[in-house]
Amino acid sequence: MGFYDDNEYKRNRKVNKKVVISGVAGAVVGATLFAFAVPTFSKLGWIQEEGKTEASETRNYAAPAKQEIVNVDVRSGFISAVDKASDAVVGVINIQRDSFSEADAEAGTGSGVIYKKGNGKANIVTNYHVIEGANRIEVSLTNGKKVPAQILGGDKVMDLAVLQIDEKFAPKVIEVGDSNTVKRGEPVIAIGNPLGLEFSGTVTQGIISATERIVPVDLDNDKHYDWQVEVLQTDAAINPGNSGGALVNGAGQLVGINSMKISAKDVQGIGLAIPITRAIPVIDELEKTGKVKRPYLGVELRSLNEIPSYYFDKTLKLPPNVVDGVCILDVKSPSPAAQVGLREYDVIVEVDGKPVRDIIEFRTILYKKKIGDKMKIGFYRGTKKEATTATLGEG
Repeated sequence: MGFYDDNEYKRNRKVNKKVVISGVAGAVVGATLFAFAVPTFSKLGWIQEEGKTEASETRNYAAPAKQEIVNVDVRSGFISAVDKASDAVVGVINIQRDSFSEADAEAGTGSGVIYKKGNGKANIVTNYHVIEGANRIEVSLTNGKKVPAQILGGDKVMDLAVLQIDEKFAPKVIEVGDSNTVKRGEPVIAIGNPLGLEFSGTVTQGIISATERIVPVDLDNDKHYDWQVEVLQTDAAINPGNSGGALVNGAGQLVGINSMKISAKDVQGIGLAIPITRAIPVIDELEKTGKVKRPYLGVELRSLNEIPSYYFDKTLKLPPNVVDGVCILDVKSPSPAAQVGLREYDVIVEVDGKPVRDIIEFRTILYKKKIGDKMKIGFYRGTKKEATTATLGEG
């Protein structure tokens, strides 16, 4: 479509940070240790579309009766916290078909946390990027035994996945804490399998460096930010293989799912974890349906500020004062966007009467809506400003 002259693109695109974050997991890097490159590593859709098993409706997280400020001696408190939580942290092995030998082989390893068990089953939360593209999954227990796991579902946007194993293989369930109560400077412990199963059960110590840290991410690995996530920042060491492991407080309670680290020259001690309180609603939905249902418009977008100015006049033909918005690169068919006549090169500048500067703002508004909601869209088609209203479908 003419937007991708590499030299022009590099001179003109505006990126606020030098570190490109790929997925909620990215690099930042997702802390998954990969054994080999997989040519067809799927980045879209759910890992499991069929054969999903609906989990028991009974919620039996090992949650504390009440939240309270925990004062502990640093040394004895950390030892107690590790003893309490470590047996619930397991290894997650991503097994894929090797394109050369056409045999199953280990593609990568990460970590997972047993958070629930009952009715003969035990559920494990991990990162979506840990299980992405898997032909099958194995779980490595703290005693070294490997057992098969079923993927109940996964969500790329939140970078979460839920696995299930036989309850007899789950020696302990972690106690789930409240990530809303953690404070900057509070001691935390990361438990996982850095550099693979050889270093399984590794414990690293740190503090909460920041809460409610907003990090832009690249969900489709096209080197453009298209979403942002809220994470806990910690200086506890998180390395490849730690993805999906536990970030626990001084009481041994789960407060975050270790997901990624900033991987750039001269950067140290910036690890990121998905807050458990934000993760629980997603985990619940993955247990029940295998995926998270989100509203869908049916357009491929690019932030206007990432498009070389050369194409403003030649292709988009926008008025000179239009510098913010999202450009439609493609309209899916059938889709809500196609039904209301949106076209390639239309530039969306307003949603529900609110200005939209980039794709992150657009998706933030979109994902706050529900399937079936109306979305009022103000857009430019060339120099003419137009408006339409779409009924959102299910993505």
